[in-house]
Amino acid sequence: MSTFDDLDAFVATRRCAGLALSPDGTRLVTTVSELSADGKKYGTSLWELDPQGTRAPRRLTRSTTGESSAAFTPEGDLLFTSRRADPTAEKPSEDRTALWQLPAAGGEARPVVERPGGVSGFAVARDAGTLTVVTPKPVVGDAEEQREARDKEGVSARLHTHFPVRFWDHDLGPGRAHLQRCAPPDPADPEAPYGEPEHVAPHGDERLGGSAISPDGRTVAVVVDVPDPADPASWRRRLELHTDEGTVVVGDEPGADHEAPVITPDGRWLLWVRERHPRPGRGMAHTLKARSLADGAERDVLPEEAQQVRGVTGAPDGDVVYVVVDEAGHGPVLRVSITDGTVTRLTATGAYSDVVAARDGSALYALRSAVDAPPTPVRLDPEAPDQEPAGVGTGGVLRGVTAIDPLPGTLTEVHATAADGTPLRAWLVLPGGASASAPAPLVLWIHGGPLSSWNAWSWRWNPWLMAARGWAVLLPDPRLSTGYGQAFLDPATGAWGELPYTDLMTTTDAALARDDVDATRVAAMGGSFGGYMANWIAGHTDRFAAIVTHASIWHLDGFVGTTDASFHWRREWGDPLDERERYDTHSPHRHVRSITTPMLVIHGDKDYRVPISEGLRLWYDLQRSGVPSQFLYFPDENHWVLAPGDAKLWYRTVWAFLDHHVLDRPYERPSLV
Repeated sequence: MSTFDDLDAFVATRRCAGLALSPDGTRLVTTVSELSADGKKYGTSLWELDPQGTRAPRRLTRSTTGESSAAFTPEGDLLFTSRRADPTAEKPSEDRTALWQLPAAGGEARPVVERPGGVSGFAVARDAGTLTVVTPKPVVGDAEEQREARDKEGVSARLHTHFPVRFWDHDLGPGRAHLQRCAPPDPADPEAPYGEPEHVAPHGDERLGGSAISPDGRTVAVVVDVPDPADPASWRRRLELHTDEGTVVVGDEPGADHEAPVITPDGRWLLWVRERHPRPGRGMAHTLKARSLADGAERDVLPEEAQQVRGVTGAPDGDVVYVVVDEAGHGPVLRVSITDGTVTRLTATGAYSDVVAARDGSALYALRSAVDAPPTPVRLDPEAPDQEPAGVGTGGVLRGVTAIDPLPGTLTEVHATAADGTPLRAWLVLPGGASASAPAPLVLWIHGGPLSSWNAWSWRWNPWLMAARGWAVLLPDPRLSTGYGQAFLDPATGAWGELPYTDLMTTTDAALARDDVDATRVAAMGGSFGGYMANWIAGHTDRFAAIVTHASIWHLDGFVGTTDASFHWRREWGDPLDERERYDTHSPHRHVRSITTPMLVIHGDKDYRVPISEGLRLWYDLQRSGVPSQFLYFPDENHWVLAPGDAKLWYRTVWAFLDHHVLDRPYERPSLV
């Protein structure tokens, strides 16, 4: 049995995320997740890799609560967050996350920053070692006193005075994240604590949205969410610089967010992303901006509408920055000159993340993934164009850390042309053995977002599990996908149903024209935006034998009013009171009477991005309309399905549904539901 034939083996595969490089460039650390002993959840640990690929990977940490968010101090000590108990404490507790330090010279890790509400994030000044830490703060009163009083009285209620009240899968309040700065410990004393935390931001009703600290620790760039005067229930992102001399607002304007700050390793430049808000007929757009920290002069490094920026890393040469963007089914690393905008594309294929630069400028390290390759650490030349980098690890493979068996098929591309002349492309996964004499059934998988692309590996929606069962999987990038230019986004912004639908049908036609794909056995499925499109498809064609819709939008007006970020969607679609026709035209629920295709509805109750009300309304409408349908309900899952047991059940339920309705096999209900 291979990784892809056996769901238990697939779910048990170790996965790596994040990279941290030591100051001397000899240690590369990644976070590895793996199944717990009882197989019911994932735990995380830190592993050290040899950047030169000589030494075998070695595990650095091991605890029941896990460790993550690795970063190095200037002295080479490793910092990380963990809920592990402090063995030296009089009453050890694992109820909150603390910042821990593992000495470079060896020895046991020890907690170095503990706060009443825990530590949810941190950053280290490259040269000074100063820390910024993110901790919760109560709206009123003392954090510990408020927490104890609420516990004593059995109170779980929150009182809100501003939207929103929840995010992704958790309730907001009564505490709010705030940023503190801590002076580094005395280097002569290995047991010395960090300095007393100093409050940085925010100072009012704003909400913390991200930060960066300068190498000398004296300047902190902070993103805060501030109320938008144009809409009392809307927020936009403002970028501030906090120094010893005071606070300077760098970016704050109607119609845009200023976010993702980075300060270059030499302390000369502040870089950030300006994201233009969408509106009907005009999509979101990114501008990569830079500000000289010496004189405040600003410039556009990558102009608006050039690319969708996914990550920014400063180079030792302060006039260079490394940028990850979406591009036609890939996510390349670009070397960009801050001063003149010259761009060199460093990578040829794959999607990259977590880029880190060696201090001496000799190398870049990143996680590379692709539709046919899970995230793997690689080494890049900082200047050579169009590279296919070598993996980091023994023989370029993280043996014993993360590994999969050979893929059960092949990956190719499908190209088509839309009715308006726009080029379209998709990835096509073909199972082994597919041929003209044995064509494979096809499932159309539609990505979420919608501002995203099929360009990277997915552990959750993995097409190779389908290929192992003999299915071909089409992974298209219809209109609203990123990496194809602004003209690919604008026409469908605020008008989701029309162009994306025809793009999907055109690309599906191109795939079905192949003789190794069976045009008589076809299904469609998608999650989030992909679920919206699955619902739209169900109401506009009966060409598919079955449709699976996960975490999907059904009633557009209801979704926009209940999602955790209503203001974002209101910008794109307009006010439903003023744009009634737009909402009605593009809401899938209005086409329920046209649906005849069997549908499997999947939704998690902790999904606050697309609330459970959407799944419940869809399920009710299908049932009252007599549509053959099932509802797979996860009481404890969010927008994703994260628990290992639930993930396996998700696949088994989907397979049983598709096998029955597409392949005409007897229905076999999964045993656990």
